[in-house]
Amino acid sequence: MRAVLPGKPQARLQAVATAYWHSNQIITYITGNAIVVLRSYDTVLQTIYDDDDTALEAIAIDERSGKIATCGGSYVRIYRPYGYDEGALQVCGCNRISRVDINFDTSQWSLQASITVNSSEDKISTLSWGNTEELLVGHSQLSLYSILASTEYIWSQKLANPAKFASLSYDSAYVASTGAYDPLVKVWRRLSFGSDDVRFDFTYLSHPQTVTELRWRRPHHLDQIIDNVLYTVCADNILRIWTCSDQYDLQFFQLCSQVDLLQCITPQATSLSLTPPRYVFIIDGSDFSRATDYAVQRANRSSQDHTIEHLKEIANLSPDICVVLDEHGYMSAWALENLGDKAQKAYHIFNIAHMFGLHFNLDRSSGGKIVRFYSSCNRAGGDLNIIVHHLEGQIEVFESNVAHLFDPLERGHRVVSKATWTGHSRPVQKIVRNVTGRAIVSRTDSGESVVWKHVDDKNDTVLSYQSVITSKEHVHRICVLANGEYITLLHGARISLWDCRPSEARLLAVDRYELIGKPLCILHLPEVETHESIVHVATISSQMKGIVWQLKLPRGVPDYPAHSEGFYISQLCTFDLGDADDLACVLPVDPAGSTTVISGFLDTFARDIVISYTNSGLLRCWTAKVDVGKNTVDWLLTCSVETSIIEPALASGSSIRKAALVNSTRSELTIWDTKAASLEFTQNYEAQDSIHDLDWTSTPDDQSILAVGFRHRVLLLSQMRYDYLNRGPAWAAIREINIRDVTPHPIGDSAWLGGGNLVIGAGNQLLVYDKTISFPPPSITHLRLARHGSAKWNLFDIVTRLNGPLPLFHPQFLSQCILAGKMLSVQRILLALYNSLKYYVDGDHVDSFLGMPLEDFYLKTEDFPSIAANERLTEFAASSNELIEPDTLTETVASSINEKLTAFPIAQLSGQEQIQLKDVVECVALVEKQRRSMDENATRFMLFFRQHTLRKGRAIENNLSWREINWAFHSSSQDILTEMVAQHFRGRMLWRDARDSGLFMWISDPAALRDRFEAIARNEYTKSDLKNPIDCSLFYLALRKKAVLSGLWRMAGWNREQGATLRLLSNNFQDPKWRTVALKNAYALLGKHRFEYAAAFFLLADSLGDAVNVCLNQLKDIQLAITVARIFEGEGGPVLKETLETKILPLAAQEGNRWLASWAFWMLHRRDMAVRALIVPVYTLLEFPPSRDQQSKLYLTDDPALVALYRQLRQQTLQTLRGASKISPKVEWTFVLHSARLYDRMGCDLLALDLGSSFTYP
Repeated sequence: MRAVLPGKPQARLQAVATAYWHSNQIITYITGNAIVVLRSYDTVLQTIYDDDDTALEAIAIDERSGKIATCGGSYVRIYRPYGYDEGALQVCGCNRISRVDINFDTSQWSLQASITVNSSEDKISTLSWGNTEELLVGHSQLSLYSILASTEYIWSQKLANPAKFASLSYDSAYVASTGAYDPLVKVWRRLSFGSDDVRFDFTYLSHPQTVTELRWRRPHHLDQIIDNVLYTVCADNILRIWTCSDQYDLQFFQLCSQVDLLQCITPQATSLSLTPPRYVFIIDGSDFSRATDYAVQRANRSSQDHTIEHLKEIANLSPDICVVLDEHGYMSAWALENLGDKAQKAYHIFNIAHMFGLHFNLDRSSGGKIVRFYSSCNRAGGDLNIIVHHLEGQIEVFESNVAHLFDPLERGHRVVSKATWTGHSRPVQKIVRNVTGRAIVSRTDSGESVVWKHVDDKNDTVLSYQSVITSKEHVHRICVLANGEYITLLHGARISLWDCRPSEARLLAVDRYELIGKPLCILHLPEVETHESIVHVATISSQMKGIVWQLKLPRGVPDYPAHSEGFYISQLCTFDLGDADDLACVLPVDPAGSTTVISGFLDTFARDIVISYTNSGLLRCWTAKVDVGKNTVDWLLTCSVETSIIEPALASGSSIRKAALVNSTRSELTIWDTKAASLEFTQNYEAQDSIHDLDWTSTPDDQSILAVGFRHRVLLLSQMRYDYLNRGPAWAAIREINIRDVTPHPIGDSAWLGGGNLVIGAGNQLLVYDKTISFPPPSITHLRLARHGSAKWNLFDIVTRLNGPLPLFHPQFLSQCILAGKMLSVQRILLALYNSLKYYVDGDHVDSFLGMPLEDFYLKTEDFPSIAANERLTEFAASSNELIEPDTLTETVASSINEKLTAFPIAQLSGQEQIQLKDVVECVALVEKQRRSMDENATRFMLFFRQHTLRKGRAIENNLSWREINWAFHSSSQDILTEMVAQHFRGRMLWRDARDSGLFMWISDPAALRDRFEAIARNEYTKSDLKNPIDCSLFYLALRKKAVLSGLWRMAGWNREQGATLRLLSNNFQDPKWRTVALKNAYALLGKHRFEYAAAFFLLADSLGDAVNVCLNQLKDIQLAITVARIFEGEGGPVLKETLETKILPLAAQEGNRWLASWAFWMLHRRDMAVRALIVPVYTLLEFPPSRDQQSKLYLTDDPALVALYRQLRQQTLQTLRGASKISPKVEWTFVLHSARLYDRMGCDLLALDLGSSFTYP
């Protein structure tokens, strides 16, 4: 985490409390109805929300026990710490300024007790801890409680004036209190300490004007016995010091001394006619001594430092330090020596420093606003920490070396700002960002809107307060303009423009409007030309009607009169986006870091600005262009996607054509590529949590990242390269942000800032998470990330690693080269890899391009390398000091490469990818031996069949895909392929092996088909020692070899079904009677779930259609159904034709499987349709298309290898040429362009370039 804005501190005098407890400096403050507990200035330990919505009034922490007391209204809550038994406070926090992550166990505070006062109208205003866990509660009366194991009432006293300040001394012997505008301080002296009879008497300390501050002197350690000293500050700018006199005297406190704050810093020193206000705070003697000791230890002992020597002398006197300062940076420091000393030494007050340059940003609090100071010594680092509470809603923490603070010489940076704590006082409900992410507006449930500026600087505040907007009207939507300098608010019937440059936003202009329907969004329209002062915003209603306004923004310093001219809101035009039936919502897209400037053309290349979705799941994207000359706005529908998601609960779009939808139960997320209308990701989170928010951003190279918000966590999803070979996921979770360690409040909203920072609004707080991630994060250890690298990774670096161009030797790039017919390129790449790895040692870098000229990959004559290319390759090989280099990938070269890949990790590859690369190398070497006897399609099939068998068990699918089946189907070397597949299974091929290789889907020769099928029948019979004829019945009956099957049954004497089966098989099944008997047996077997045997009996009854249906519906085996039909009735039979038309093609349309559709059309001898099916959606080619499911919209249905097959088939025959001629040039061009985009998404940019430059159009 980068930063936390813990919440807006309450504007109360006792809103902050500090204590040094368990070796840690604990700082607590109240914000709304919440308590924020921090460790030092940089770590949030815990945020506690009170069950009551009443705003809290005061907070106090006990240094002895660590207990925290808060009050609000008429109640007091006491929280007890737990989880610190190891002797030091253990925390889980986030560094506020530094990027170094802190990883501790969590320590928490839990509610111990609750106290309620009797009066419902009386509000408790002050709290104070004393000795032995005694708590003083101040309101219209003073009440004293003992907070040990249980809460015990001790004493109370009614007051004439409700207490403004009430403080219990450290030894619980005295109570000092005063009311509002009261010049008298009443000091109560405790006369007895027994819990049964506690009595006090009192005296008055008179002041000439209202008392504005009082506090007791803190002892050096809590157990030290000293005379109590009381400091009071009066409106006359005098600090008075009161000490205890004779304890038997009625006036037991007397004025010891005083410090004139005005005279400490004279008006002449400030060169001003008016005396600026004075501010004063006390540095406790113990903190001053420790800070001085640390400064001495860090001082350069080789040189004499007069400031250090001076401070050492002062620290030896153990004085408190009174610091007086003004808003211009002047400071005067005074030592208060021997106050309350038991040895009755004479007190002494003397000046120790007077200097300029102490800047606490007090000019923000001019005009009579109140500032409270708190000081302590950071015992971990030795510096002084000074906390400044600006009661208008901000706490600043400064740090200073005491030697720098009191150095009399002129110096800069006496104090360093370490943290700024602010936020909201009510829960955040909505966060709206501007286009660049450099400004956001956060809005609470009470209607408060605050503008924050984002500064992406590790040495500065991540979010800085800009302005607060006070609008009494309900705000429907917010639009952030000009990096947060101006805000547009859309109300029910008005639109308003606000100047947010001042700390309190000013209303500039208002315009009333009338619109049909409810306004759903407000958006900043892109400009053709940027203009500093003219912008355009639009709103769209639930009826798809809209209004565009032109806004003139003022420039310069915001010191203009309230009604000066030069800025305005004027209605430019209205528009209508068409039919609004079934509309669910319209919302602006997340800009993902893009600018709002567009070209002068309005086309589908323009970035989207609006998405709309209907209750039926129709998602549409729009872009627009403002025509100022014509006072119109042109709108263009860029894409339309039918998602089939009914009543989406959430949707979010990105300007770079990505959209996410959540179903009605908020349990399932889907991510869509709207440009391609394809589904890229689906995930059900029902068991985990409901989805509440979606936010998009992108890397500088337009790789998308989606933040999915749940109640207490945010999941970051990154797009990944398309992987058609392994059918890998297109999106994956790369980081999970859980906020439970910081706050128990659920997330209200989140938004992306610029540079990959994410801001989360939870309760009163804004949590900013930067893009730095520890590597490897637990959520992405399963992804294909290289196992090399530094301990810290940038979010954008990880996303780029999961996307972006692949190295030439990556297995996916090599596989796509093979599919594209670039075997020569694959050979050259692997030979270059061989030379690069020849002398490779662990830690060496392998060039992603292997030193090869990139233009060779998009030369139009791929099949034959150019002379220049050969010369370059020869030069590259010669550089390795070898006299003879291999010119082809032999098995020896492949073995050498794989030895290196086994021994050493390659930085650009993960372990899994290196295994896949070894498979590719081995397969290419194997195919190279047969290359001269095989055509290109056979080569493709053998490569991927070999890879498939090597990856068996690691791959997602068990069967070879229809893509590889098509390569073999259209090969002229099927006899060689058939032999190689049979040899692979060592002549013992079973049906599962044949199905795995798709053998009977691609064999074209009927005689070879029957021979191989009969071999399968024999192998199925002999696969077990029993030699069960049931296993081969379906195969022999499909071959119409009942006699062979009968012979096998005669040898199966062990089978109890032998006799009945032989009697049945001995009959003539041309007779309808015996066909009926066979059918009855088939149905009986179906009832017993013996499906394959039932299909055999359907064949015995000459009912091929029923046998095919059993294979399809019960066995779920498409290949078996088609093979049985081809064998039983021959090619082109009616059952085969019906199966292809009514089963296979609808299935292909439903799944969007173009490979399957093209194969089916070719089997039907409709080769024109087989060509068209490679380009156009399959459902458009069917007379009665089935309803499509989400599977048909999955991105995997689009495969760039379709281009290679299309190139082959379109001119193969007259019929295919006729089919290609029915494809319009626009559709063909769109198909090629889309395939190039797929190559780019896969990381194969060079292949995308080659496709664009080499594809020939008719």
